[in-house]
This record gives sequence, structure tokens and C-alpha cells, in this order.
Amino acid sequence: MSKLIIAEKPSVAKSIASALGASSRADGFYEGSGLLVSWCVGHLVSPMDAGGYDENFKKWRYDDLPILPEPFRYVLAPGKEDAFENLRALMNRPDVDTIVNACDAGREGELIFRLVYEMAGCRKPVLRLWISSMEDSAIREGFSDLRPGTDYEALYQSALCRQKADWLVGINATRLFSVLYHRTLNVGRVQTPTLAMLAERDAKITLFHKGKYHLLRLTLDGTEAVSEKFTDSAAAEQAAAMCKGATVTCTSVTKEQKKEQPPKLYDLTTLQREANRLFGYTAKQTLDYAQSLYEKKLLTYPRTDSRHLTSDMVETASCVIHLAAKLPPFDGCTNFFPLVEAMISDEDVSDHHAIIPTMEIEKADIKALPLGERNLLLLVCCKLLCASAEPYVYETVTATFDCCGHSFTAKGKRVISEGWREIDRIFRAFLKEKPADGDGDTLPDFTEGQTFDGAEVSVTEHFTQPPKPYTEDTLLSAMENAGKDDIPDEAERKGLGTPATRAAIIEKLVAAGFVERKGKSLIPTKAGINLVTVLPEPLTSPMLTAEWEQKLTEIAKGGADPDTFMDGIRTMVQEIVSTYSCISEDGKKLFAPEKEVIGACPRCGQPVYEGKKNFACSDRSCGFVLWKNDRFWTSRRKELTKKMAADLLKKGRTSVRGMWSEKKQSSYDAAVILDDTGGKYINFKLEFPKRKERTNGRK
Repeated sequence: MSKLIIAEKPSVAKSIASALGASSRADGFYEGSGLLVSWCVGHLVSPMDAGGYDENFKKWRYDDLPILPEPFRYVLAPGKEDAFENLRALMNRPDVDTIVNACDAGREGELIFRLVYEMAGCRKPVLRLWISSMEDSAIREGFSDLRPGTDYEALYQSALCRQKADWLVGINATRLFSVLYHRTLNVGRVQTPTLAMLAERDAKITLFHKGKYHLLRLTLDGTEAVSEKFTDSAAAEQAAAMCKGATVTCTSVTKEQKKEQPPKLYDLTTLQREANRLFGYTAKQTLDYAQSLYEKKLLTYPRTDSRHLTSDMVETASCVIHLAAKLPPFDGCTNFFPLVEAMISDEDVSDHHAIIPTMEIEKADIKALPLGERNLLLLVCCKLLCASAEPYVYETVTATFDCCGHSFTAKGKRVISEGWREIDRIFRAFLKEKPADGDGDTLPDFTEGQTFDGAEVSVTEHFTQPPKPYTEDTLLSAMENAGKDDIPDEAERKGLGTPATRAAIIEKLVAAGFVERKGKSLIPTKAGINLVTVLPEPLTSPMLTAEWEQKLTEIAKGGADPDTFMDGIRTMVQEIVSTYSCISEDGKKLFAPEKEVIGACPRCGQPVYEGKKNFACSDRSCGFVLWKNDRFWTSRRKELTKKMAADLLKKGRTSVRGMWSEKKQSSYDAAVILDDTGGKYINFKLEFPKRKERTNGRK
């Protein structure tokens, strides 16, 4: 008899098959050593759309809300029918007596497998492969210690509750507010609080009032010491005048040796943040590059929230570190003795270990990789080398001075051992980037009680700065830490979203028109700000996620009832629907598309707006309209553009090149004159340029 092992992805199935000796490849599975190894290709089974429960639900109407299906029904994801049928056929094979769930070790992996198992109608015994590393030794060790699938029933219930709750809130809130405001307003447990953070930051920037302050700068032996802030410019100038030429006394010199430990390895979020900061890549771009490198076997699995390796990876990690150290530009690092143990922590690895290069980098042609992939691979190599290097050790020096009763401070730094920062510096120089943190100035050897004559003092003017807009780097960090104080330490997921979904959340907000990119900055649009304004607080606060995660963690541990949790979700949805049954007339205009003013109406002087098919006066009773597809234009193979319309409204004429003459079968240039007689339709006249007279007077 055979065991059927079901992994989450084809690449994982291949690794498992290779480690366990299932070397024969068939159509949709591997076979060998009494094993069949296949895969789910992600979410094969998904919750049914609302329209599947009732034909009436295909239309969005307030009267149909709330939609609370019981029981929940599931369907195959479009385009994945063949993959499912392959798994069902394998499950039903007479020689298969046991199913092994080898999907990702976590809540979502449990859900992916169980939904496929249930839809296939399989009743064969289930065992669970639970591993944190895809190393061959870890796979073989995990397979020798398979656990009963029933041990993970509570985890499955937790995952199922999360999915159902997201569906209920998303479907009902999206339909409710879309119907009320006559625009598709996608509402989600993660998406909406993320938008709220962007709107809050934008408000702080908008309402910020800059404040002016002044500093006194004292020059001593080529070193600058700075005073406290002066909010009054006159007081600053008075203090400067008092100090100029006076005696300065060193009142204290403090030296402190500090040690900066090496950084942790990358999880997906920190990789996305740093790639955005260094290269300007969006979170999605970084994920795509990382996924491609993973499929090329140059990078480990990227969708991870761990920044550590497991204890069974010490030997592998050591080998990879030495391979990475041979790659340019890291081959210039000196005195490098890697400390692998610093990166190891079994308890800090959940579904997957941190992102590191693989042994394949030894054989790969790194220079031949596309630029984005090459940059990302070298970035991961840099982090691996930094994480295994010595600490950065330096000494800070703080000297304080007194001059006429005013205190001045000078700070400096002396590097004792560059440690991991040497690697970071070499990589940044390779990228032609400035070092992340300069070493600072080295101060002269000041001594307490030392005096200086003839003080040189200047006054400089400064302004307080508003908060900076979110970039993908800072937003990903904010999403990761949102509501953290309210989420229990033992909760599997913290913050908004997961490392694998945060990029998609940002892209959804941009695609929906709620957020726009301006350079590296992410700015909420007017529609985005309005959406946050009209939604109830539970849907815009990370607290909802915090509360859910606490309860879902309890369910996963068997300490809470799934039905009670779902009853609470249904009650919340019902309350939201009943509370927001109607809105004001002004509210209905919140999401109306903004119209651009093209010019003033020649008849009544009111603004003329651009529409899809015309340029029309805002006063409907006026009736002035310039049609884009007016026969005057179409017969000449032209369309009235915004610039042409603006010229007609402002100057009464517009120059047009390349108009077509059907009669002469040729093109011509002319000025089009607005000839408005006040009727229903606008007339136009043509004015041709005058021919230049020749020198003999003839034309």
C-alpha cells in the first residue's frame, strides 16, 4: 500500500519527493519508495461567491443585506479544475491507504489541505508532516515523526473561522457602502485599516504648522558645538552677541563604548522594505523577483515571517555563507569569520525560516540575471553575511561647554571595530549608495576644565518638519506593527495582513483609486480619505484584527468555541447593516467623480466640464455643449480634444493640423472658429491661412 503526500506547491512537492526517494515523475505527481507526492497549487478550493447562494444576490441591493449563508459552501477556483481532479483521483486510488498533509506548517496550510480533502469526499486516515525547513534532513526527520491529522483539528477550525469572518465582513460591508454611495467601495479587515493609516498620516501633514527656531553654533578647534533651541530670534541674537569673543570652558567629557549587534536575516516584509529603500522597488515587485529567484533555486521560500534559521541548518548555512563571501563585491571583505549560531532560533521559526541564498549560487551566472533579480539576490547575500559577522563596536564622545551661562554640546564617534558594517559599507559602495549611518566626526581630545579664548559664535535658523508621507518601506513597517500592543504574544499573526499579502493589499488600494504613488510616496486620494471618513470605526481600526487574532489563537489551542466566535461576527455584521441604512444627500456626492473645468461658457459664463462624450456647461438650463464626435470633426477624421475645446472657449478659435478633405482626398491645416448662434447645436467655421505674397507681387 502507498501513502499519498500532498504539498502546497509543485516546488515543495519536488523537494519532498527528492528527499524521500520518490524519483519517478508522472503526470501531476512523483512516485517511488511506496509514496505518491502531489500538490495543491495554492488555494484550489474557495468560498462560494454570494451569487451562488441566490440569483438575487448577483445584484447589489440593500434589501438583500446582510448575507449570512449557513452552511458555507465552497467551489473550485477557476482554472484549477484539472489540478483538483488529479488529487481526487490519487486520493481514490485503491493502493492509497493514507493521506499525508504536507502543506505549509501553519494555519493557512491546514485550511488549504482540509478544503481539498473535504471537497474530494475523502475519508482515508490523515497524517501531518510538520516541518520548518525544506532541507532534506529536516524532511526525512519530519516524515519519520508524522502526527495524526486529528491533532490539528483546532488549528483547522481557527483557519476556517478566519476565512468565514473575512468573507462575511468583506461581502456585506463592501456591498453596503457601495450601494449607499453609488460607487464600488471595497472594504476589508486589512485593506481598510491600512487606508486609514495613510489618511491619518496625510491629515497630520496637511494640518502641520511649521515652527521656527534658532541654534547657536560655537566653533572650537575645528569642532562645532551646538546650543539648545531658541524660539525667539532676538534672544538668540542677544545670546550670540554676549558669547562672541568670550571665554569657553569645557564642563564635561563623557565617553561610552557601544556595541551594535549584527542585523537579523530577512523575512519577506523586511526584504520588501529595504528593497524599496535602496532600489525603489514596490512590495509586489520585490515579491515577484524573490519568487522568480526561488523558482530558479537561488533563494529559499520568500513568503516567510521569520528572521531566523533552524538548528538543523547550521551546516548548510555555513556553506552558503562562504559561497556568498566569494561573490563580488563581498570578496573584498577582510577578516571575516562567520558566526552561524547567532542566526539560529527554532522557537522563532513558524511556517518557514528566514530568506537566504541556496547552494546553487556557486554554479549560477549572477551577472546574467535580470537587474531586479540580481540586485535582490545580492541584497539577500549581503544580509546573510552581515547577520553572521562580528558586532559593530564604537565609542561615543560627548563634550559640553559653557560660555556666558549658555550650554553647548559637541558629539563625536570613534570606530573600534567595523564588524558587520564593513560588509554593509562595501555593498553600499558597490551600489553607489551612501553608508546607512556615518561614523560621525572624531572630536579633539577635550578635557574637563579646559578653556578657550575668543569664542566664535554664529546663529542659524531652522524649521520644524512635518511627518513624512508613507513609502512602501514605512507603510509595510506600520502594517507589520499595527495594533501590536493589543495582540497576544502567542498569536500566530501580528499586525495587518501577512508578509505574503501586504504587497497585494497596497496594490489593491492603488488599483481601486484610493491611493496613488507620487515618486516613492503613497498618498491617499480624495476618495480614499472619504471612504475612511464614512466607515464605522471597527472597520478602520487595527483593533478588529487584534481582537480576532486573540480569539483565533484561543480557538487554535482548543480554548474557545468556533461557533461562539462566528455568532459574534454575524451579530457585528447585522449591526453595521442596520446602523447604516441611509445617508444624506451631501453624503451621496462624496464619491462623485471630480470634473475638470475646461473653461467658461460663452453663453452664461458658468464653468464648462469635460464628460466622456462632450464638453458641457455646468448649468443644464443653458444647453451649451461641444460634442467630441460632432460630425464636423468626424467627417474630417478628427476628435475634439481638451486643448482644442479650451482654445475655443477662451479665444473662440483653435488651430488644427491634418484635417481630411473627402472631396480632394488630402489633408489640410486650418483654424476652426466657434460660431455659436445660441441654438441646440454649435456651428463651426474654417479659416485658412493666407498665402504669402511673392517678391513680384503675385501670390
